[in-house]
Amino acid sequence: MASGTAPTLTITLRNASNSSQVYVYVTGLALDNDTRPMFLQSDGRTIYYPASPAGVGTPLSADVSIALGAPGSARDITIPRIAGGRVWFSIGAKLTFALNPGPGVVEPSVSNPSDPNINISWGFCEFTYNSDQLFVNISCVDFISIPVALTITNTSGGVQSVPGLPANGLATIINALRQQAAADGRPWDKLIYPASGTPLRVLSPLKLLDSRSNAWDGYWDNYVNQVWNRFSSVDMTINTQAAAGNVTGRVANGQLNLGPAGTFNKPNARDIWTCSEGPFATGSNAARNAVIPRLAAAFNRSTLLLNTTHFPNGSTPSDYYQNATTNHFSRIVHQTMKDGRGYAFPYDDVVPDGGADVAGTAFDASPSNWTIAIGGS
Repeated sequence: MASGTAPTLTITLRNASNSSQVYVYVTGLALDNDTRPMFLQSDGRTIYYPASPAGVGTPLSADVSIALGAPGSARDITIPRIAGGRVWFSIGAKLTFALNPGPGVVEPSVSNPSDPNINISWGFCEFTYNSDQLFVNISCVDFISIPVALTITNTSGGVQSVPGLPANGLATIINALRQQAAADGRPWDKLIYPASGTPLRVLSPLKLLDSRSNAWDGYWDNYVNQVWNRFSSVDMTINTQAAAGNVTGRVANGQLNLGPAGTFNKPNARDIWTCSEGPFATGSNAARNAVIPRLAAAFNRSTLLLNTTHFPNGSTPSDYYQNATTNHFSRIVHQTMKDGRGYAFPYDDVVPDGGADVAGTAFDASPSNWTIAIGGS
């Protein structure tokens, strides 16, 4: 395979926590082996390709937990090219993965109360390492828990870093969510998952719907109505930042008509949290598919009632989340991150033309090392 990247990459795992029980797991699809599901084994080098089992929930046949040393220690592991990769980490106990026929990997869940990992402190970061580049990000789309920091060093010595949460970041987020719940009476405090009284993680608003389907009923209604009223008399323009260019339209007969992108019904809370249901469901219309991330991001960030009518341009991160009705989970996550960057909802990577990344991503075409610091110190 022709490549600008090496067939393998060294990852340095640093224990930046105060625990000597930190475990790491690497999962993904092996790009140089027919995109087969794979794990790294406990030695941090040997690849485990699970076979398709006869039944669901079958245990793995290899040890895939990579133990780190004492606080402050570091360990190198080696990965092949991987798509859809995740580096998982837990503190205090090992995680349980399983297999379904396929094989399909049964990953830890934060919304399944019967999951064996539900009362373990764990998290993950996401990556792709292919022939073009290493791409990494800190993901908070489903939940946030253990602080993690990412650093890419390239073959020329250049460095990119995503510092993530401080060591007390989770506690800071929890306190802010409780304050928000007290201020507006909405279930922000229900995002906090307490295991035996000690909060382990904070769920996203979307994940709360898995256990409380009506938790956000009506939350966005007033804001959506104001948006629809505004754009019934003035034009909205979405810069698709793609081949469709700018698409412009207004609300008529209860629908937002954006020309080649089609019409959009009013979104409800679930539509806005998912960014992929109702009017935000993608399909075969390329212009519509390009509008959806930008419109969904504008709702989550509550920028649609600002002076601008041209989205995502016309606003900066200082304008985000200023309305009383907004994605306060995302607001609080961003204000707690050391540099304000973190992937807090599905289209948090949408930025205005020329805007800086706010999603906590980093990428390089010639990486020599990727360092992951777990724990926030």
